[in-house]
Amino acid sequence: MPLEELLERLETLANRSLILWDVPDGATARLINVSENATYLVEAGDFRSVLRVHRENYHSERAIECELAWSDALNAEAGITTPGVYVGRNGKRIQQGSVPGLPAPRYMVMFHFVEGAQPDESQDLVGHFEKLGEIAARTHNHSVSWQRPVNFERLVWEEEAVFGRNPTWGDWRDGPEVDGPTREVLEEVEALVRQRLAAFGKGPDRFGLIHADMRLANLLLSPEGPRLIDFDDCGMGWFLYDFASAISFMEDHPAVPDLKTAWVRGYRRHRPLSAAEEREIDTFIMLRRMALLAWIGSHIEAPEPQALAPGFARVTAELGADYLRRVGEGQPVNSNCGPVKSVLRKSL
Repeated sequence: MPLEELLERLETLANRSLILWDVPDGATARLINVSENATYLVEAGDFRSVLRVHRENYHSERAIECELAWSDALNAEAGITTPGVYVGRNGKRIQQGSVPGLPAPRYMVMFHFVEGAQPDESQDLVGHFEKLGEIAARTHNHSVSWQRPVNFERLVWEEEAVFGRNPTWGDWRDGPEVDGPTREVLEEVEALVRQRLAAFGKGPDRFGLIHADMRLANLLLSPEGPRLIDFDDCGMGWFLYDFASAISFMEDHPAVPDLKTAWVRGYRRHRPLSAAEEREIDTFIMLRRMALLAWIGSHIEAPEPQALAPGFARVTAELGADYLRRVGEGQPVNSNCGPVKSVLRKSL
């Protein structure tokens, strides 16, 4: 279905579904973002809320319940303010609805509106990243100690989710402009990332429940500091992946080294991070960057991926070539693949 037609039907669904909650008369839903889900601002006089209409076949109802359970627990037990959720008239927080023309019903959740401004790359983000590092450490501490609900179900952000036979966001090789030298470099990057992740391991001090999408679009700046929103991609993964997700789509920005230093400094105020772990952050940056390349390719019908697509693969390969030189030149990938080849930027 063409995107424009789909969005028309989703907007109809959003507005017709407002009766499922006790919202003021005359409330309307206006689209504010399309990514995995369609997100709407609901307004009526002074009332505001945020309605999330879930993407088809991305999360089960149980997975959404588990997301909301962790968000609640972080708010109640870890002192991390997360968006509240409105209960529907039927007593449930997850609603379901459909309209003619949609292939299947959609899950929906209505969140409390959170005040704050979304940051962007043009700002000085160092101070905010230091506080974000603190938030990340506290979420990870809670992740380690939290007793998860029975039948806990969330995505798993491990190497197979990015590089496996059925990757969550598709194959990076199907991304736009992935050809020739670009693909050759990224094949080597995948091999080295796989090797280093295997060596890094998935011990409970390194791998657990994470937010997995702490990018600028999911932060709101307020006088009290950054607020973390949208736990839709939370799942099991490496804790250091949360920094990589925080610099999504801006991995080549000149401020990234300073942002990493600030994030690590904030993180260490609440949770240990060894020098060896800090050095491995670059591996998680490449893992995330290649996942984003796949995401652009599999979501190319939406405006944001279309805007990001030009040059994204080329810059990913440039970052990858630099990663191979700094981290992996001359190191063996594994017993089957042999040594990593030296890759020169001029080949790009």
